[in-house]
Amino acid sequence: MAAPRSDSEKRKQISVRGIAGLGDVAEVRKSFNRHLHFTLVKDRNVATPRDYFFALAHAVRDQLVGRWIRTQQRYYERDPKRIYYLSLEFYMGRTLQNTMVNLGMQNVCDEAIYQVEEADDWLRYGNPWEKARPEYMLPVHFYGRVEHTVEGVKWIDTQVVLAMPYDTPVPGYKNNTVNTMRLWSAKAPNDFNLQEFNVGDYIEAVLDRNLAENISRVLYPNDNFFEGKELRLKQEYFVVAATLQDIIRRFKSSNFGSRDPVRTCFETFPDKVAIQLNDTHPALSIPELMRILVDVEKMEWEKAWEVTKRTCAYTNHTVLPEALERWPVTMFEKLLPRHLEIIYTINQRHLDRVAALYPGDLDRLRRMSVIEEGDCKRINMAHLCVIGSHAVNGVARIHSEIVKNSVFKDFYEMEPEKFQNKTNGITPRRWLLLCNPGLAGVIAEKIGEDFVTDLSQLKKLLDFVDDEVFIRDVAKVKQENKLKFSAYLEEKYKVKINPSSMFDVHVKRIHEYKRQLLNCLHVITLYNRMRKDPSKSFVPRTVMIGGKAAPGYHMAKMIIKLITSIGDVVNNDPYIGDRLRVIFLENYRVSFAEKVIPAADLSQQISTAGTEASGTGNMKFMLNGALTIGTMDGANVEMAEEAGEENLFIFGMRVEDVEALDKRGYNAREYYERIPELRQAIDQLSSGFFSPKDPGCFRDVVNMLMNHDRFKVFADYQAYMECQGRVDQLYRKPREWTKKVIKNIASSGKFSSDRTITEYAREIWGVEPSAVKIPPPNIPRE
Repeated sequence: MAAPRSDSEKRKQISVRGIAGLGDVAEVRKSFNRHLHFTLVKDRNVATPRDYFFALAHAVRDQLVGRWIRTQQRYYERDPKRIYYLSLEFYMGRTLQNTMVNLGMQNVCDEAIYQVEEADDWLRYGNPWEKARPEYMLPVHFYGRVEHTVEGVKWIDTQVVLAMPYDTPVPGYKNNTVNTMRLWSAKAPNDFNLQEFNVGDYIEAVLDRNLAENISRVLYPNDNFFEGKELRLKQEYFVVAATLQDIIRRFKSSNFGSRDPVRTCFETFPDKVAIQLNDTHPALSIPELMRILVDVEKMEWEKAWEVTKRTCAYTNHTVLPEALERWPVTMFEKLLPRHLEIIYTINQRHLDRVAALYPGDLDRLRRMSVIEEGDCKRINMAHLCVIGSHAVNGVARIHSEIVKNSVFKDFYEMEPEKFQNKTNGITPRRWLLLCNPGLAGVIAEKIGEDFVTDLSQLKKLLDFVDDEVFIRDVAKVKQENKLKFSAYLEEKYKVKINPSSMFDVHVKRIHEYKRQLLNCLHVITLYNRMRKDPSKSFVPRTVMIGGKAAPGYHMAKMIIKLITSIGDVVNNDPYIGDRLRVIFLENYRVSFAEKVIPAADLSQQISTAGTEASGTGNMKFMLNGALTIGTMDGANVEMAEEAGEENLFIFGMRVEDVEALDKRGYNAREYYERIPELRQAIDQLSSGFFSPKDPGCFRDVVNMLMNHDRFKVFADYQAYMECQGRVDQLYRKPREWTKKVIKNIASSGKFSSDRTITEYAREIWGVEPSAVKIPPPNIPRE
């Protein structure tokens, strides 16, 4: 028997049912049962919840496959320009519900089967969404040596690893288009060290095979800190080499590529192919494409270079110097010897051009070189990307300005036309319709459902800022989401929180520049104030901090330890009760974000101005009705422009203030001695107040804050505390708070990924987005 539905669940029928129904309940049940029996070979007596998940996933996938095939057929028939987005990682989130929403069949599935989506354990249980393509397996070469002959250049005596493609369908929203995300898995060739095996060294052969397949077994976590590990470089080249072979195969088989290898005209390649480099991880695309064009396809260098530049574009994602990839030349010399030669040639021609434009400016030549001299010569991959691309963009306006004026200042002065901004965006299908159907329903009742594909329509909500019914409905949805999340925490983590308290949420990767430590200092100060004056009225808060730390990042791990230690003290203090709770959200991930973001009241976006490229969490919180407390950093700047700075809680230094402080010198002790509450908090950390069993536990944290803090936590402490006071004042006025929430939701239209991708398409890739729906396939009925 189904539980009674809340108002938000009833509204879900408005926001999802009106968005098309595919198939019917009986058909979905029939497909579900068929897969349970014939695909999973189970019946209901022995089937597990995971089996039910897989059966439903396969039933939904059946609806997807025909559209997937038809999409590829249409691309083959029409031969459009293809965009290849190269990234070493994709945060997909869970697939089942997203697919049902995009196909317009969620309500049908809800009625047919009560489903709970399980996490995909790809290695243990398999992934129902991906399709192995062994017929397109490709060789990737490493090591070896370079041979120069009169006939050309050959890279010989290499070790070969095979790249096996795995395709995942990515459905568009109600348009019958299903694109492909192709991932690559490393496989050892069947003849791998067969000689060793034949002479009896079985163990050595197996170990070598494992080493080859390790390339795709574990991805080094990227946490804005570069580590020059050979395996990481292998991973980067592996994905690039496999993808470029795949791209060229497809180009040669197209009408434009002539389908005749002898007549393939690579000068037309940029008219049919665009390659977007997501940060520097796929930077090897540039020398690899040059290697293929010059060594294999026998193009002249100048023509090949023009093709490469017109094809490639580069998105920069960080301004932190320690995050920029700088590979040792010696590593390239061993692993990718031909690519090192190509990079040297690219650099020499580039420096010749710089020298011609700026005669006698030797320092500029040094600054703009791809090769960094020193005790260990290094290859600056960001410089390679800028030189080898026709467009370079940042991901928020303030970030793009920093890119032009600081990170790549010399390159911008030489080629200003290359540099653009493309502010990040989020998909409203996952980050509103799927994760917050109650709010989507309330919005749809007022302005219709077109906002799902045109988020700028949310501006219409400004007409309802003073509508008492709308204010009540928005507040009610938020409270329902808070109750739901509170129940989830209690069930899954045995943590009980007060759903009437302010949900103060700070979720993102744990890193010094994101300043979780500033949040910790606020919590400690708030705790001290409550202890000092227990009878005073405080706004109840549940502070939730979540995120993951890179395995080798000691300070990030200490920050997590500090958060949990503060929670141990605060949460167990009888004087505090439920007026203040500190929760560390374990294993924060996309599916967790889908639960906590709709429930948040306050969104913490408090990085030091000039350090966050953009952020997308800030946009997700804004769209879901949380107010932002933040610095003028990343996309916060544009959010404040869209909603009005008075509708966010903006505090602290601007970029120019940070630069001025750097010039005169940041002295943490000056703030420590001048601000009593700050001094008290730091002294508590030093004395072991929050770590009584290990008083010296946070010595490293205090030492960093006092002596080595590049991100100037103390400099923004006072402004942050005052701003948090304004947060409390407004939260005591629920109607005024909700009116600001409505203004923020209404102003979040700019931050749709639809807008972002449209700008990339028109201004970088040279294609016009199409709203034409592909005709649906003729799906055979049983």
